[in-house]
Parts: sequence; structure tokens; C-alpha cells
Amino acid sequence: MSTTIPIFRIFDLAKATEFYIGWLGFQKNREHRFDENAPIYMEVQLRDIRIHLSEHHGDCSPGAHVTIEDFENIEIFHQMLLDKNYKYNRPGLDVAFWDANIKVAEVIDPFNNRILFTGRANLFKET
Repeated sequence: MSTTIPIFRIFDLAKATEFYIGWLGFQKNREHRFDENAPIYMEVQLRDIRIHLSEHHGDCSPGAHVTIEDFENIEIFHQMLLDKNYKYNRPGLDVAFWDANIKVAEVIDPFNNRILFTGRANLFKET
């Protein structure tokens, strides 16, 4: 089994931390700097999703877009995001244009990187 880990370009560690850890709920797995004045490279994780965040100019360009498929309990996750009242991002929860049984929520980080979370809609609504 192979794993793909996207790298997102970031420019401000405090903003990245606020967004990924404070709002989305990722945890920091590790970080690296060559010295105290060097750019940071770090890995964050939410469930089995890992993303590398890099201040290094040669690693990647801002404005990447990744899709996270089959995100379990997307409706609960979406409500958790709204409940945190993060002033820079309030994603909607929409029906996917390609499948009415899939819900999608897109978030955009402070560096214009996009994450599209997709998951099965809760088909068993309480009555």
C-alpha cells in the first residue's frame, strides 16, 4: 500500500498553526528547521490524513488543491468547524455535483491552498 502526502507552501507559521491545528483539528507530528532562522518544514495529521507544510520556497507553490475522499462523518466535522467560529473561513456543506449521496466542504488556508473534504451524506435522518 502506498501513501501520498501533499506539500502545501506556507508563509507564516502562526497563521498555519491557527488554521490547521487550531481550527481544522490537525495535530503536529513533527517539524524541522536547519537553524533558528531557517524556514520550517512540518507534518500535520488529522485521522489518517497527513499534510506537509513548508516555508521553503523550492518545495511547492501556493494555491494547491487536494481532495480528501470518503471523509467519515463529514456533517459532524462541518458543524464542528462552524461551531469554532473561525473568522477567516466558514465553509458550506454542499451536495457533490457528481453524486447526490456525497457531501462536500471546501476550506481554503491563509496561503490559498484548498482542501475539499468529501464524504457520504447521512442517509438515515432522524424523524
